[in-house]
Amino acid sequence: MTLAGYREARRADRLANAHNSKGRLIVSAYRFTAFLHANRARNVATRIAAAIVHATYRGVVDYAMGVYLPVEARIGKGLCVWHGVGLVVHPDCVIGDSCTLRHGVTIGSRDGSAAAVPVIGAHVVFGANAVVIGGVTLGDHVVVGAGAVVLCDVPAGSLVVGNPAIVRPVQARPS
Repeated sequence: MTLAGYREARRADRLANAHNSKGRLIVSAYRFTAFLHANRARNVATRIAAAIVHATYRGVVDYAMGVYLPVEARIGKGLCVWHGVGLVVHPDCVIGDSCTLRHGVTIGSRDGSAAAVPVIGAHVVFGANAVVIGGVTLGDHVVVGAGAVVLCDVPAGSLVVGNPAIVRPVQARPS
């Protein structure tokens, strides 16, 4: 990640979490740690700084706040985290721009491996305690309802509800 990319992501994250101090703290810590992690190979000082920041990040965000948001995950700009407690994201998953994650959300693999992890599109909103596992793809502008368990691909612009999840297309609102 470049410095310009980091700054752009931070700006978008700040706007996405404007009225959410805990989310702003979590996402800011994630961005900074991920930036250092991505650029740690530059020299010895960078490697040492990255290791110290990463350990602090894990202690505060993961253990104290109960949010497992690994720096290896590829998360687009404008991430919004509401409440955050119990949030679990697989290190190999991909999350697009401007997504919203709420407490209790799990995004991961079925068997713990990196072979099949979700790919999340842009502008996806997750309700509380939603679960997306396996090698599934969620298109752009998807809404995952609270408590939904998603085990299959979801086309763009859909609403997903229930356990097991049922995909419902969202109809355009009249102007």
